[in-house]
Amino acid sequence: MEKVVIMGAGRVGETTAQFLAEQELCREVVLIDIREDAPQGVALDILQTAPFFRFDTEVRGSNDPAAMAGADLVVITAGIPRKPGMSRSDVLETNAAIIDGIVDDVLCHAPRASILVVSNPVDVLTWRVWQRTGWPRERVMGQAGVLDASRMATFIAMETGFSSRDITTIVLGGHGDSMVPLPRFCTINGIPVSHFVSEERIRDIIQRTRDGGAEILALRKNSSAYDAPGASVATMVDAISHNRRRLLPCVAILQGEYGQDAIAMGVPCVLGQSGLERVVELEFTEEEQRWFDGSARAVAADIDRLKALTGN
Repeated sequence: MEKVVIMGAGRVGETTAQFLAEQELCREVVLIDIREDAPQGVALDILQTAPFFRFDTEVRGSNDPAAMAGADLVVITAGIPRKPGMSRSDVLETNAAIIDGIVDDVLCHAPRASILVVSNPVDVLTWRVWQRTGWPRERVMGQAGVLDASRMATFIAMETGFSSRDITTIVLGGHGDSMVPLPRFCTINGIPVSHFVSEERIRDIIQRTRDGGAEILALRKNSSAYDAPGASVATMVDAISHNRRRLLPCVAILQGEYGQDAIAMGVPCVLGQSGLERVVELEFTEEEQRWFDGSARAVAADIDRLKALTGN
């Protein structure tokens, strides 16, 4: 991958750019933001870490959307963040308007790029990008499940004392209170997590995973999470850039999978050089299916609200 553009030079955008540059996941990272001089300052700060981390990725900032020309991937982190007590859906109207403007710029300046949505509510905004571009779903995806799965793995590591390197988790559904952590598919070096953790504690971990973003927001008070989201984006970019064909939980446009159509949901996806290469369908238990269907209804309600707000 030659060029990745990050729309939004706030904390998530800055952290994402740092990880992409350090890991040399592309030749050029461009941060674009409407705040005068802000993306240039972020880019210069990141470049000054190159002697320590020994990378030569080009990092630059701009206030001009035309700077995205030639991008292979556009990562959208722009938008207003949540404040304590707010849900992800509470920022829908404002962030949808921001997304619409960014998509128009992408269509004008980088029509061959793929788009990775990070801004919240990510499920609905991923759907909006897909709808507004008219692109195939392979080129439009959202980051959520990778982050939620990393939170769940962290909580399991804290509970068991085992290395987080050996813990595999999966979290599907909408990126919000109705997300669907699936403990049946969680393992510690191949051994089911239920071998080490009681059912009651697993339920606690599931709820803490659902509240993971809100917990950090409440603790930080003046900022939502940005380190783990940035690392999650870098994981997805790495899979695409190196054609690793990794199986990761991502927000995808469903086209009949899991009984859903024309909706964006977190599902297991294969990421490779062509973007979102395919959606993997799991066989759910009756309880898991109820969870997933409930999450789908919550996302569909937000999509309907967005349609009502925008008139389309």
